[in-house]
Amino acid sequence: MDIITQSLLNIIRLDESFIEIILLSLYISVIATIFSAIISVILSSHIAINNFVGKRLIIIFLNSLMSLPPVVVGLILYLIFSTSGFLGFMDLLYTPTIMILAQFVIITPIIISLSIKSFTDRYTLLKEYLYSLHTSKHKIRNTIVYESRFDLLIIILTGMSRALSEVGAVIIVGGNIDNITRVMTTSIVLETSRGELSLALSLGLSLIIIAIIINILTYMVKNRFL
Repeated sequence: MDIITQSLLNIIRLDESFIEIILLSLYISVIATIFSAIISVILSSHIAINNFVGKRLIIIFLNSLMSLPPVVVGLILYLIFSTSGFLGFMDLLYTPTIMILAQFVIITPIIISLSIKSFTDRYTLLKEYLYSLHTSKHKIRNTIVYESRFDLLIIILTGMSRALSEVGAVIIVGGNIDNITRVMTTSIVLETSRGELSLALSLGLSLIIIAIIINILTYMVKNRFL
């Protein structure tokens, strides 16, 4: 009970270092999600409304990447951006930028794969009507994206939840450096290993609260508009 009480007090006090960790976590995950959403919508809408050689293989490949282990992503990025790596000259290792990149790589296949399914369903439903109006491919894509907007919002929120909960890749490429790359998930790992269970639990509860808020938003969107 002492640990639980102390963890709740940590949340209530809102210490500067505590807030800094939460804000950095949100910043990295939100930026990664925004970039991922933009790229994913462009690619998935193109894949959904066009038939081309290898389309099925691409979809299978993207679906397979949904289960890509985060630690593998972290290891690959580490090898690429380390001082001896191909892009080591960019000096991105142990910075929030590469943590954003890691989360981007992890959540993009998820958003793309789920978006393709949504776009394909809408395209199948509206295809004959749109072609009867001699609609251009560009307008068809815009229409499909618009008609899937609420599905997309849910998919993007799902991607953001995944980004917030990620720990394997960001701890490898970020290094969990205090006041620089320390986020909620990596802090929980560190504080647990130190035996600072009250702080770890505070961060865990904060992460759960944020996840609940995201899921509530998802639920509200789904039940109001779908």
